[in-house]
Amino acid sequence: MNKDKKITKRKFVGIVTSDKMDKTISVQVITVKRDPKYKKRYFISKKYKVHDEKNQFKEGDKVEFVECRPLSKDKKWRALGLAK
Repeated sequence: MNKDKKITKRKFVGIVTSDKMDKTISVQVITVKRDPKYKKRYFISKKYKVHDEKNQFKEGDKVEFVECRPLSKDKKWRALGLAK
């Protein structure tokens, strides 16, 4: 097998909506979609549970996070840091 295979991980930026859990934050990501027929733009929002090892992010922070191995039933994302 070829070991030089590059694994691409998904990366998102979102706003922390809840920091009440221990080592976990809830992050809302808003994306803009476009209707294929009518060309109207609309917003889609989705919430992710993100691992925050040091409990450093607070509600309202803009956070960048990346895909990782499953850490629990719902957590498959790890926080990288504050987004610019």
